[in-house]
Amino acid sequence: MTEPRQRLGEWLLARQQLSAEDLERALELQQRQHARLGACLVRLGALSEESLYAALSAQTGLAVADGLLDELDPASARLAWAVWGWSEAWWRRQSAVAWQGVDGRVVIAAVDPWDAELREALTAPAGLTLEWRLLPPSQLDAALERQRDDAQGASRLDSQALRELAEDAPVIAFVNGVMAQAVESRASDIHFEPGEHQFEVRFRVDGVLQTRGQQPMARYPAVASRIKLVAGLDIAERRLPQDGRTSIRLAGQAMDVRVSVIPAVHGESLVLRLLPKQRQDLALDRLGLQADHLQRLRRWLDWPNGLVLVTGPTGSGKSTTLYAALAAVSDQSRKMITVEDPVEFRLPGVVQIQTQAEIGYTFARALRSILRHDPDIIMVGEIRDRETAEIAIQSALTGHLVLATLHTNDALSAVTRLVDMGIEPYLVAAALRGVMAQRLVRSLCQCAEDVPAPDEAAAARWATSPWRHEGARWRRPRGCEQCQHSGFRGRRGIYELVEFDAPTQHAIAQGATLAEITAMADAAGRRSLLDDGLLRVAQGGTTWAEVLRAAGQAEA
Repeated sequence: MTEPRQRLGEWLLARQQLSAEDLERALELQQRQHARLGACLVRLGALSEESLYAALSAQTGLAVADGLLDELDPASARLAWAVWGWSEAWWRRQSAVAWQGVDGRVVIAAVDPWDAELREALTAPAGLTLEWRLLPPSQLDAALERQRDDAQGASRLDSQALRELAEDAPVIAFVNGVMAQAVESRASDIHFEPGEHQFEVRFRVDGVLQTRGQQPMARYPAVASRIKLVAGLDIAERRLPQDGRTSIRLAGQAMDVRVSVIPAVHGESLVLRLLPKQRQDLALDRLGLQADHLQRLRRWLDWPNGLVLVTGPTGSGKSTTLYAALAAVSDQSRKMITVEDPVEFRLPGVVQIQTQAEIGYTFARALRSILRHDPDIIMVGEIRDRETAEIAIQSALTGHLVLATLHTNDALSAVTRLVDMGIEPYLVAAALRGVMAQRLVRSLCQCAEDVPAPDEAAAARWATSPWRHEGARWRRPRGCEQCQHSGFRGRRGIYELVEFDAPTQHAIAQGATLAEITAMADAAGRRSLLDDGLLRVAQGGTTWAEVLRAAGQAEA
């Protein structure tokens, strides 16, 4: 086993996996700390641990010890230890593990297999074959725990012990590595879910959860404490929910990370929401709106007053739509103020307010105060109660354009939702100008293949669709490395836009039922979520099954 001939930094630069700026920063850190360059790149967030070890494997030919716990057991480890007689403490200091493989060979997995002391100490005796592998630091503790076959708990650790564990280098490397992998996988959330004997790490990619690894529960208190410490939370508090946030650089990107902690049966469950500081999709023409819908939404944003609602369930992209709308009209000619909980993205030229319910600074109280700041456009993160709804409607009636989100299944249900909150129908009719319902559907990857026709249900609906056109393109998922063999990569929205004209407003004021309002909207050319999704399918952007998954229940 020899060290790679080409330097790692040069190798990564040549393959455009690293920027020159990040390499220079890592080299400076390497000089100060006398560490391996790869470790410095991971510590700075320029490269994820997974990418680093994949690069080292491609560069040197050494395999990464994937599926290590499936091969490793205490008995095979003891056989390997007997070859040299080194203690468990020695293996831990060397950041390496070993076990007896098939055909009499010994497998050695090490964080740094080129370490001089390690290579000198593990010279192969006569007749013994050594197989070296790369061992990512995040897997080291789990491997050592497996070798010891020790399931000792750590539930009674005091806060000082937890803090010391959270500052341990392998724990820091594990947490940073998981977050960097999530960014590279385009994950929106990271879930740490404790169980009886192990905890799972899961990523939400394009709205779908994917399990990315399991670790012994003995490690979990240290991992949870590290995350809580970084997010500014109380690491000693394990009985009550907590929320925090931090800013960090991961895989070359500046990120805001929102952390939510809730107590569960086997320990605290943690969810990390990853929010890039720079968003390229905060533009109306990148949301997936069809041309007619995009034109209508732009017209709504030019109105001087009125209430415009964006509806849909949690995680349907409502906040992104409102941020894109504000960015589209941010020309310094209008005063824009938002009231949010939490503030997810910072927008230049916009005054953004974070509510704090624990001190009584609610949506309603914030709305009352900002009206004295003479805003032209007000964005309300969510209308949750009658008081907030009343102030939003009064603001819309007194010369302000109010943009807000509301949790309903479709656009027209927003009317009944406001009335159910206690708002008089005539006030709803007077203030409400437009409602947009939306869902997110996964987009087909570039590897998708064309098919001559869609499935039977989609074909039947397309045959009678008012928006049917020639030249439809039907595709189905296939799967490749780029989409992690899922067939999908990224998400786009499907939408339902309803504009309330004078006859519809009069019907609402007279107490019309939802069915009557829906009939009027259909007569005016409403395109439902399913019909808008079918248009996306006919453009080759997604599948009918994906549209039904996202919008079928709402349509029913």
